[in-house]
Amino acid sequence: MTEAEILKALSNVQEPDLGKDLVTLDMVKNIQISGDEVRFTIVLTTPACPMKDMMRTASENAVKLLVNKNAKVTVDFTANTSTKRKDGQQVLSGVKNIIAVVSGKGGVGKSTVSANLALALAEGGASVGLMDADIYGPSVPIMFGVRGQRPMMREKDGKGIIVPLEKYGIRLMSIGLLVDEKNAVVWRGPMASSAIKQFVTDVDWGELDYLVIDMPPGTGDIHLTLLQTVPVTGVVIVTTPQNVALADAKKGIAMFGQAQINVPIIGLVENMAYFTPAELPENKYYIFGKEGGRKLAEEYELPFLGQIPLVQSIREGGDAGVPAMAGEDAPSKEAFRQFTAMAVRNIAIRNAASPASKPVTVTV
Repeated sequence: MTEAEILKALSNVQEPDLGKDLVTLDMVKNIQISGDEVRFTIVLTTPACPMKDMMRTASENAVKLLVNKNAKVTVDFTANTSTKRKDGQQVLSGVKNIIAVVSGKGGVGKSTVSANLALALAEGGASVGLMDADIYGPSVPIMFGVRGQRPMMREKDGKGIIVPLEKYGIRLMSIGLLVDEKNAVVWRGPMASSAIKQFVTDVDWGELDYLVIDMPPGTGDIHLTLLQTVPVTGVVIVTTPQNVALADAKKGIAMFGQAQINVPIIGLVENMAYFTPAELPENKYYIFGKEGGRKLAEEYELPFLGQIPLVQSIREGGDAGVPAMAGEDAPSKEAFRQFTAMAVRNIAIRNAASPASKPVTVTV
């Protein structure tokens, strides 16, 4: 066996999401051959790649079918998370992808989706941060069980900088970690926007594959400030199946599609899609309507990222500071894993096919 033969065989293995072969994408590295043994490394676009096992099997089969049927093939994986940052890296310079999780209205489970998206990404091996940008109703301290804790400060380049808390391997920042939770944050828009800018510029996020931003509901000041300050890779829209939530989700979709904003939408996820009682795990009760989110995604030609069930343990875990992905409930964890896998795939496709991400100039 020769290196040229191995590469020729692997040129028949497609990267499922990007639609090109591994050799063309320069994903095959460090080929080592000894007799009938061959070992090589595939460089993934993210540690959380859901297609890893498929590419391993396809690569092994290609070598055995096209080079040596007796070959003993070992496939290693490493990752170089894809990014489309193109802003001089002045802001959040160590962050490769910035994912905003948004909803048109409150109460659809956006914070639950954000928290479990971050945890599922980290479970796949990615380095992840979670920024709670909901100034008036922060949820992260409760959902991660860090109520009452305060982040530390350190000095960097002669300037005081906030060190995020860390829980379940996720770096966390929220206004709820800086103010007494018994006090309401009674701020006008400019004050809230200033706080968000500080979460970006005065927090030491370090090197991250993904920074998930839990946005406030609606389409207002904080959204515009964030889009003007950081190059958002893309947006995940959260809705429930009911008509009132879908109507507001349409406004969120319209906001990010405006010509002066034009931020890619990674996809739409339907939360509380159906109710499944713990004692009847195979039963589905469509309390808020059926497939409303899927139909909305089809209407706007958006990727549909999946359905998250309404399960009591998801609510209990969030209230107890143990999100579903950090707990033991298998059905809900699998739903979040599948949703995250779809999101990761669409982020990789976006990075391969779309223009570079950069802060937007908003004139509204």
